Amino acid sequence: MRIRVLSFTICFIVFICVAFVPKDENSLEYFVGDKISKFEASLNTLSTTITNSDLKNPKHRQEIIARIHQSRLLLKSFDFILRYLEPTQYKKINGPLPIEWETEVFEKFEKPYKREGFGLTIAEISINEEETNKDSLLHLIHQAKIGISYFRSDSLQAKLKTSNTYLLANRLFLLNLSAIYTTGFECPDSQQILPELSQMLKSQRDFYTIYNKQFPNNRFPDNYLNLFEQTILFIEKSKDDYSSFSHFRFIRDYVNPLFSLNQRLLNTYHIRSESFNDYSLNKNSKSIFDKTLYFGQNTKGVYGFIEDKYQLEEIKQVGKMLFYDPILSGNNKRSCASCHKPTQFFTDTLHTTSPDFDNTKVLPRNTPSLLNVVFNHLIMLDGKHTSLQAQAEDVIKNPSEMAGDEKIILDKILSCEKYKHIFEKYLKYTPQFDEITIEHITSAITLYYREFSYFVSPFDKAMNKMITLNRKAEKGFNLFMSKAQCGTCHFVPQFNGVKPPYVGSEFEVIGVPNNPNYNQLSPDLGRFGINPAKETKNAFRTTTIRNSAHTMPYMHNGVFKTIDEVIDFYDNGGGLGRNLNVGNQTLSSDSLHLTINEKQELKAFIYSLNETIPKQKAPLSLPISKDNLLNKRKIGGEY
Repeated sequence: MRIRVLSFTICFIVFICVAFVPKDENSLEYFVGDKISKFEASLNTLSTTITNSDLKNPKHRQEIIARIHQSRLLLKSFDFILRYLEPTQYKKINGPLPIEWETEVFEKFEKPYKREGFGLTIAEISINEEETNKDSLLHLIHQAKIGISYFRSDSLQAKLKTSNTYLLANRLFLLNLSAIYTTGFECPDSQQILPELSQMLKSQRDFYTIYNKQFPNNRFPDNYLNLFEQTILFIEKSKDDYSSFSHFRFIRDYVNPLFSLNQRLLNTYHIRSESFNDYSLNKNSKSIFDKTLYFGQNTKGVYGFIEDKYQLEEIKQVGKMLFYDPILSGNNKRSCASCHKPTQFFTDTLHTTSPDFDNTKVLPRNTPSLLNVVFNHLIMLDGKHTSLQAQAEDVIKNPSEMAGDEKIILDKILSCEKYKHIFEKYLKYTPQFDEITIEHITSAITLYYREFSYFVSPFDKAMNKMITLNRKAEKGFNLFMSKAQCGTCHFVPQFNGVKPPYVGSEFEVIGVPNNPNYNQLSPDLGRFGINPAKETKNAFRTTTIRNSAHTMPYMHNGVFKTIDEVIDFYDNGGGLGRNLNVGNQTLSSDSLHLTINEKQELKAFIYSLNETIPKQKAPLSLPISKDNLLNKRKIGGEY
């Protein structure tokens, strides 16, 4: 009875949807509407196939998988517009995980919530699981039908009438070409990745043709179309052998130049957006490998209204002194530089975890580098904070770290004429405050260290065709994006957990051990302490691999001392692959079967992400205080 009712509901939805397909076959509304109708029909066929199958029969399972692949090909033919218009509904159609906890940009304003994924990817993963039954599979596909029907809404249909929507969706499409479409992020069968990509590109070519007729004043120019045609040819030559596909050449020679041209169009046509998809993206960046591609943090803090470079430099210099000044700590012996050592890439490479405030024990987590931290939306390894300023304040006040008292700290800082003069001078630029606060202090500090996130690596230069990358590193990148599966969590271009459209930070459960012997899982619950849920237990924010050669030890607890140990950890399937009890591990427990040579190539790529960070010299002196006892403090602290 339930299946009959379900079938009637689906047929009714499809009838309504077909009835509202726009009649103008030369319009993009018709283009999208027709794609939706064909995709819905494929989902109906898939549901019928599941209903009539015996899941214990291998042939029947293969028939279902074949139907899923057919539906995926149809989906990919208009994937670019669905993702852009409504990513929440898209996860019903093709969610990568059964359950995710929302970490998109609005988490800066409200708590994360549970989001269930449905659709084709999860159905394909589920089909070979022993506990899978027809009802569960049909439910996954039913939710996909509900998700796709949402795109018939009047509000979304209205967006299909403007060129703005398509040009911005095209930007997201190009970013996804570089970051997720070729990595297997949401395609369980690696042999289907390039055929799907080929289908996607050919359909996109059709879209450009219709778009240029409908919006001749905002058209895609011939140089863009010609390069896109070359992109299709590149994929056609490669699509039969994913193992040899050059992700490096694909992005460097085709995707990145197309992105640059699309950015130029956004500015030429004065395109504006009201979508949260575009919240972080910078319309003026000229390359995917431009460090200004997106903004994750407001590094000015309370000084956001100041644009004058001289004024910002003056505040930054005060921030630098504060970074080295133990005046921020409860005992005047510990500074930011005590743990985030500027001479060690703003981390602590000498300790597994740094000493605590009492200098008798150690902190529970490894000191994360401050390099490239501005490209995260959530801060701390557990995502506790949404701003760098809140993170700095937390560390200053944390009794285990700097044990500072806000009122006492402000009194001490204002007892130093040099500090007082600068903060009073710029107080008028922060009209939301009547007096100097801890926010002024932390904002000066973040203004100082932000600049160290904007240096580039040899890999960036190679992607921007400024230099030639050595062959070993190039092979390593191709492995990173394919067989080694690193690119499914560490996304281009920052190689952290922020994927297009770069509005949120992702967390993963990989089963980090408590020691190198793998006899116990790390007891640190990670994200669970901030957002308790069974899926977040032992989850940590995915950090960047940039500068990894210089930021040992690795993992949240510093358990691994070398990159080789890290690669071996992933190669063996994480903690679950080493028989640790990690029931919610998001990393596959299967071995990657990396060869010794492949591991060396991976390392070569990782080394190509080392950035040339200028050596920092500590201040020659610290501001003098009216309190003589404070004038005994040491630059950088004592421990």
